[in-house]
Amino acid sequence: MKNNLNLLICLISINWSCNNSNTSGDEVVIVEPKKNIYVPAFNADSAYLYVYKQVSFGPRIPGTDPHLQTGDYLVNKLKDYGAEITEQVFEANTFDRSRVELRNIIGSFFPDKSKRILLAAHWDTRPFADKDKERPNDPFDGANDGGSGVGVLLEIARVLSISSPPEVGIDIIFFDGEDWGSSSTAPERGLESWWCLGSQYWSKNKHKRGYTAYYGILLDMVGARDSQFHIEGYSQKYAPKIVKKVWDQGNSLGYNQFFIYKEQSSITDDHQFVNELGKIPMINIVHYDPELGYFGDYHHSHKDNMEIIDKVTLKAVGSTLLHVIYYE
Repeated sequence: MKNNLNLLICLISINWSCNNSNTSGDEVVIVEPKKNIYVPAFNADSAYLYVYKQVSFGPRIPGTDPHLQTGDYLVNKLKDYGAEITEQVFEANTFDRSRVELRNIIGSFFPDKSKRILLAAHWDTRPFADKDKERPNDPFDGANDGGSGVGVLLEIARVLSISSPPEVGIDIIFFDGEDWGSSSTAPERGLESWWCLGSQYWSKNKHKRGYTAYYGILLDMVGARDSQFHIEGYSQKYAPKIVKKVWDQGNSLGYNQFFIYKEQSSITDDHQFVNELGKIPMINIVHYDPELGYFGDYHHSHKDNMEIIDKVTLKAVGSTLLHVIYYE
């Protein structure tokens, strides 16, 4: 430590001498070291309880009591944590010709800050476990598919409410109607897809006139044990610098077993429409199993319950996001 201090004093002296000498020569430039950034801790136990609370209401299928109760719970939690709340209530048709009322929930933190980051997850549950061999027509818990992303973002909201604010404003959006889709039939006029109804609506009808964000991060299926987050195709296409920022941060924190530097195929998800319709660069952190070629054997099945949710995975995602936010 003493040697480093002596070196610094020597360099300062040389720089002063060069700046005050009549003789020519190269100046010695002293670069101020990068300041340390305090990043608050992410509590995985808290995030886990937020996932559990959602599941305890029952499957969050639009048009059901659990859906209504969960929506009210999300609004109240965001309010408790000091967010400015906006709700978008609208109706939409689904691929099976059901008419449903949907509800996008937006919580804005530090609304006075012009530079903003958008964090999002969908909060609805698919109405049927169509990938399950048993009871494929029955609803399922959706602990990972929907619940995990919301749980991580609720914990981030709680952390923001009790910590020194970051340099950027944060908007958290819980998209509705993401999971009542099908690729077997063409979408009706006015829709790009039967999937992601809430994000399509929001991208065409921003919650604030002229709203934009520096970039966005979508969470989908981010809580299962041994998850792997490969680089999703639309993310790399529309926001490669944000992909690198997030994956580098995750790896620097020691989460290299989660954030994998391998590109996968493009996935129809909420971020696609935020990119293409909303014109905001957004990436997707989403579990992908390269051996299966999709999202795990619990995807759209009754296995998607609290038994597969792992606090280690939740912490890897939540801690990475907090570091991205506070280092911005």
